[in-house]
Amino acid sequence: MMEGSDQEESSSMETTAANVKRAIQYWLDKSTIHITPRWILFTVLLSLFFLRIYLIQGYFIVAYGLGIFLLNNFIAFLSPLEDPSRPEDDGVGLPSTAKEGKEYRPFARRLPEFKFWMACTRGVGTSIVMTFFSVFDVPVFWPILLMYFGVLFFMTMKRQIAHMYKHRYVPISFGKSKYKDAGKERGEFGGGMAGSIGSGGNPSYGGGGGASYGGGGGGAVSRRR
Repeated sequence: MMEGSDQEESSSMETTAANVKRAIQYWLDKSTIHITPRWILFTVLLSLFFLRIYLIQGYFIVAYGLGIFLLNNFIAFLSPLEDPSRPEDDGVGLPSTAKEGKEYRPFARRLPEFKFWMACTRGVGTSIVMTFFSVFDVPVFWPILLMYFGVLFFMTMKRQIAHMYKHRYVPISFGKSKYKDAGKERGEFGGGMAGSIGSGGNPSYGGGGGASYGGGGGGAVSRRR
């Protein structure tokens, strides 16, 4: 009886955990298209973290580690999926000729936007939880950490910009060019050819009204013999 009850409890816990994971994944999938609200949430969490650091006046080593983590993810977000400077990549994702440069290609990132947001949000959430444990409050002189992070950020971004200039790519995709009235249907029937044949609304190839193919009106098809 004890073994049966233990198995039932474990199976119920596994079912509950699976349902929770399924619900979380469902809402994450729904939030994929809502870019601005997602980053607003990240900004709010980051502001709460720094507010807690300011009020407590501690956990500076946690803030420094979070900064390094966010910087690494930001560099991966700006980097192309296939880097020609790495020997394991052939660099087919970047244009190598003028013809390929004129062709529209969306910028393929090493770290996509959604995964970038997910990693940053998880990092901030983990850092907030760490501030509730005194074991992570290592006494350090925070101006040194701030200065070191500033130098590291400057050198890393300088190297990334030099890489962008060398391989001539911009890590921003604005999409294809859109033309005026593209995709809009006009005319009586809404078709693409509506209003382009004839002037009276009915297809005519001879000059009169009605469907005539020989030159007369009245809707009769005449053939010359």
